[in-house]
Amino acid sequence: MDRKDNFLKIKHLYSRAGFGISYPELEKLSKKSSSKALEHFFPKDRKPEDLTTVSIDDSRSQMMMQSALGGKKDLTPEEKEQRKNIVRLQNERSRDLNIDWLRRMMATDDPFLEKMTLFWHGHFACRTNDPFYAQQLNNIQRSHALGDFKTLLVEVSKSPAMLQYLNNQQNRKNHPNENFARELMELFTIGRGNYTEQDIKESARAFTGWTYTKEGAFEFKPAIHDTGSKTFFGKTGNFDGEAIIDMILENPKTATFISRKLYTFFVNDIPNDAHVAELATFMYQKQYNISEVMLKLFSSDWFYAPENVGTKIKSPIEFIVGLSREFYVTYSRPQVLIQLQSSLGQYLFNPPNVAGWPGGRSWIDSSSLMLRMKIPSLVLNGGVIDFSGKADPEDEALIALNKKPKAVVPVRSYVNAQADWDKFLADFPKELKPTELAAYLLQPHLNTKFEAMVSNSQSLKHAAVEITSMPEYQLC
Repeated sequence: MDRKDNFLKIKHLYSRAGFGISYPELEKLSKKSSSKALEHFFPKDRKPEDLTTVSIDDSRSQMMMQSALGGKKDLTPEEKEQRKNIVRLQNERSRDLNIDWLRRMMATDDPFLEKMTLFWHGHFACRTNDPFYAQQLNNIQRSHALGDFKTLLVEVSKSPAMLQYLNNQQNRKNHPNENFARELMELFTIGRGNYTEQDIKESARAFTGWTYTKEGAFEFKPAIHDTGSKTFFGKTGNFDGEAIIDMILENPKTATFISRKLYTFFVNDIPNDAHVAELATFMYQKQYNISEVMLKLFSSDWFYAPENVGTKIKSPIEFIVGLSREFYVTYSRPQVLIQLQSSLGQYLFNPPNVAGWPGGRSWIDSSSLMLRMKIPSLVLNGGVIDFSGKADPEDEALIALNKKPKAVVPVRSYVNAQADWDKFLADFPKELKPTELAAYLLQPHLNTKFEAMVSNSQSLKHAAVEITSMPEYQLC
């Protein structure tokens, strides 16, 4: 393969499988075959590291304070202040967790693992007021991100965060709650149209008794489990939750559903049915081995086809992390990272609903596009940002209920970010032209108008700011 073509191929691979690639690394890998480059993503000795921002002691302390207040409606002034303090502490720890994960994505030597964790974070979308439970679920998604899908699915299903979010604590013998069973099939495994309402009712009975302890550990309670006979997918037996999961995975349509989700996240927002079917057949044959499936995806010729290169809108997290990694950005005031996520419409650990973020063109509207195009120059030059992008998910919910949301006051905030320009510029040969820098920083080809503008840049630094402020920089 021509080295220039390989350069573009490797750049595309790292853009989708990670958050970009440094110029020296790209130059080095472009001299090798793409199969050699893929080896970096599948090391045999990978050891995922958990996030440890929130301790179990934090969670226990908050639960004890909440338990003391109980469900009281008439609180004394002191109790009202105590409840406010509980919420404040939860919010502080949740923000710390959010920022720590974002910083890990910016600094990790294993961006593919974090990208896969980000994929599962959206696939198994979940909101919880307990930051320890949120961290626990995130660590489950990271630990099993590239392993066996069944193991990942079972562990997610047993996590306190998900059991709480989908009301399985209320799922009891003779009084089943169908919420978890419904979302398990509709959003996490097989998709709509491939099960009946009766399948939901019967499987909900199988998950009765799945609960968790105050210490945040899964607990099965036989006393509230329905041991009666259940009929699911045409089979009858005394099924428990894991038996239901096994039967869902035995259906090839589950492999198709998961493959379609992977395709739209890593390849193209508009799935190609033939490519999805090819991936699904392979996934089913490999018994849902995620690493094998991702290797197949990145090895396929269609992954590198022109229609799949530079055509996906970066999610807000991909945009923020990619920019920060490329320019070695450090944030003196981490709170700005929370504001960026909220304004751009992707706040980690706070999906809009159980379906997750819709992605694709929904990432861009008139207000968020203007903010996206301003952010690079402000981050790279330490400017001031006027935050007034997308609404908070809770505000959107209030609007949907025809209730008046809290007034949104645009927040002006100093970015207090430092790009390491010396380190960034040292990555490039001295004779590098601004147009060559554009070819590195952008996934789509630069059009003639912008190419002429970039060619006249005063310096590579000036060109870099211009390039990252272009609409094309929003694509990967």
